[in-house]
Amino acid sequence: MSEKSLLSSKFLFYTVTVSTLLFILSSLFFLQRNESSFTSTLVRKLILPRTDIKNEGFRKTDSKPVSCGLNRDVLKVFMYDLPPEFHFGILNWHRKGSEIWPNVKNISTIPSYPGGLNRQHSAEYWLTLDLLASETPEIKRPCTAIRVKNSIEADIVFVPFFSSLSYNRKSKLRGNETTSVDKLLQERLVEFLKSQEEWKRFNGRDHLIIAHHPNSLLYARNSLGSAMFVLSDFGRYPSSIANLEKDVIAPYFHVVKTIPNNESATFENRPVLAYFQGAIYRKDGGTIRQELYNLLKDEKDVHFAFGTVKGNGTKQTGKGMASSKFCLNIAGDTPSSNRLFDSIVSHCVPVIISDQIELPFEDTLDYSGFSVFVHSSEAVKKGLLVNLLRGITEDQWKKKWERLKEVVRFFEYRFPSQPGDSVDLIWSSVSHKLSSLHFGVQRKNRYHRSEIFDRNQST
Repeated sequence: MSEKSLLSSKFLFYTVTVSTLLFILSSLFFLQRNESSFTSTLVRKLILPRTDIKNEGFRKTDSKPVSCGLNRDVLKVFMYDLPPEFHFGILNWHRKGSEIWPNVKNISTIPSYPGGLNRQHSAEYWLTLDLLASETPEIKRPCTAIRVKNSIEADIVFVPFFSSLSYNRKSKLRGNETTSVDKLLQERLVEFLKSQEEWKRFNGRDHLIIAHHPNSLLYARNSLGSAMFVLSDFGRYPSSIANLEKDVIAPYFHVVKTIPNNESATFENRPVLAYFQGAIYRKDGGTIRQELYNLLKDEKDVHFAFGTVKGNGTKQTGKGMASSKFCLNIAGDTPSSNRLFDSIVSHCVPVIISDQIELPFEDTLDYSGFSVFVHSSEAVKKGLLVNLLRGITEDQWKKKWERLKEVVRFFEYRFPSQPGDSVDLIWSSVSHKLSSLHFGVQRKNRYHRSEIFDRNQST
């Protein structure tokens, strides 16, 4: 090859290399400049090392603020300014002057949600805080949902009623009360919503109400059943009021501590084959717990015992799950419980024995990759369950264990929210439901204009 040809080849090589590098850098710059929940996550996956996410609930951030403008592909949410007695007032937050909401810029002024089992149904709290944070550019959070002030611009109308907290704190009669505060709040809520133009527009079908506790919104759910609900399951709802077509299933807030990935016990360091601790004698579909207790109580490598959160119960449960290969998630009074999410954050492979359970984010998340499903009718056959679990090899278990460590972040509630956490994924689930919602509304309005025309002609 001549010297001239060699120089031309080298020049062409360097030109292509430099052009490729410039293209990659400009692409990354574009993605970061036009940051959305998806693109920012993609950039992080491509160029940043992975870090373990701990469950801190509230977190500090020194990151630069991001503006989530209306021109972005975000869920636009109109939130009613309900009086504090419907939300943070239940947490004994006392407003100053005409304040309706706490100042989310200062975390120390935000009232904390009660601990223990109360906290498992706290989705209402985290979603409300996230919408308030969307109005504050200083707080870095995903651009998945933002609050808008004009309901005409909104995709969904959010009702900030802490219904689960109201049930837990206000449903019992006190003193000379003849009606509980919880019931009175629900009656006032129904009266308020039915009078709003936003509700009348589509009969509430574009409204979002959180009722995560199975007994929350008990008196108002029939009146407000046209709205989209955020629930833990459908166990205590008729299908005409709550169903997968219109409603969203959200995770429980786990009550045991998240195990850091680098501290998660391996197969050989988990001596317990299967773990269950909780209420054994339940009604309805939960009678299977007693049947399984009788079958498994004498198995040497199975822990199946009664337990509560009282005393050191939660800590003991967390320790037990973290030292077990499999954790039994058995139907109780309702199809779901926080036990599933406790087992996930303990990296204990869930064994789901609940035929009517609905799972959060299952439209995008394959639970079979990190769980084992067993039909109730099969689980109660003598020897079947333990033989099934013992038959799972170490390699098969390890694949599920590794996947558990990857999906834990999807089941963490945080403020401010992070890409891919529970808050972020709930908003995404709401967005997914909107297409069927809009289809139903438009289909129902097919002859709306002609009906109005006919009425006008007849008058």
